[in-house]
Amino acid sequence: MSNDSSCPSPGERAPDFRLPDKDGTETSLGDYRGKWIVLYFYPKDNTSACTMEALDFTARIRDLTRMGAVVLGISPDSPESHCRFSDKHALDLTLLSDSQREVAKLYGAWGKKTMYGKEVAGILRSTFLIDPNGNIGHVWRKVKVPGHVEEVILKLGELR
Repeated sequence: MSNDSSCPSPGERAPDFRLPDKDGTETSLGDYRGKWIVLYFYPKDNTSACTMEALDFTARIRDLTRMGAVVLGISPDSPESHCRFSDKHALDLTLLSDSQREVAKLYGAWGKKTMYGKEVAGILRSTFLIDPNGNIGHVWRKVKVPGHVEEVILKLGELR
């Protein structure tokens, strides 16, 4: 489960990783050095809140790009699932497959949560804003989807 003491905090180096995207192409955090990175963890493709979050990021992708940022979404879903999800909703962001949940654990985005009154292990909806040097600029835990993308844009504007 998640251990908050091992979760990266603002000012710390963002843990690097290498994961496949929806096309199976290996992608690493280092590939985006020199850019701001919005790294968000979400539980599952094609569920209502996860779809809303991806659509909200897609709707504001031009603003984020103008601000020098890229958006990377990570879930345990397969690259094939990401491909279907992205195509179905015309998503304009990079989705990465963390099938072993290793990156989610590195970022403290895997842990205990309550679903339908039961405690289960799963993805803890979280977002990390990573600066162009690869350091954590800001962290959002227990993300509520409505209004979240606007919060990210405001914080990015403050930090850049």
